[in-house]
Amino acid sequence: MPDPTTNEFISHAIALDSWDLSLAAGLVLIAGVVSLLLRLGLEKRLLIASVRTVVQLLLLGLVLRFVFEPTSHWLLAVIVAVMLLAASHSAVQRSDTRFPGLTLLALISLAVSAMLTTIVVTALIIGVEPWYQPRYMIPLLGMILGNGLTGVSLCVDQLLTTLRDKRSHIEMDLAMGATRWEAARDPLRNAVRRGMIPILNSMSVVGIVAIPGMMTGQILAGADPAQAAKYQIVVMFMIAAATSLCCIMMALLIYRRLFNSRHQLRAEHITRHTG
Repeated sequence: MPDPTTNEFISHAIALDSWDLSLAAGLVLIAGVVSLLLRLGLEKRLLIASVRTVVQLLLLGLVLRFVFEPTSHWLLAVIVAVMLLAASHSAVQRSDTRFPGLTLLALISLAVSAMLTTIVVTALIIGVEPWYQPRYMIPLLGMILGNGLTGVSLCVDQLLTTLRDKRSHIEMDLAMGATRWEAARDPLRNAVRRGMIPILNSMSVVGIVAIPGMMTGQILAGADPAQAAKYQIVVMFMIAAATSLCCIMMALLIYRRLFNSRHQLRAEHITRHTG
């Protein structure tokens, strides 16, 4: 495959200025007007979300411009750490059921699966030298974490809800002589399946219902559509692999945390958070 550090694929993207962004904002303004006319009450949320989008993405662009400099390895490490911490916190916050130490387990699962998959893609598949080039590592890691935290959240919620609601059935199985693995096997399987639903749905309709964001961005930037499709295939496989690994790790870590060596379920640690 082509060396991504060469100039074989030269960007022909049309530069956007402030006026172009203002026109794009008019599209959101239309949605706000519709909300006012239909009294949906969404105009304030649209305004806040739009402002946050502009501020966050412009700041990200400025930060990444600095991070992409060859001498900013220390800043790369800081950004990766912040991304992992934010993703693990967000994954846990999205779940209604939790227990003490859950965020740490999410951090371990996301860090191992995301970093392993990112390194494989950058070092072996794309062939980036060195593999930790920020221009490749940060976008790929961001896509993995964005999808991985959704999978973790669904997996955690499914597993903890089942362990709490089916506590009597699980404890009956344990009392009848089942091992902790035998009692937890079905809830673990169902939780991992639940966590994989979003990425499996995306893979089923990609290229038919919608063109993925990365592929669209590459095409708009002037890349060959065939090459953009190949990169998107790599991204989809990368996300699927990372999400499955992350969900499996998370389910097993929760299993080790809530089932002790005496084959007892510690469901009293599970709490429900609402609001």
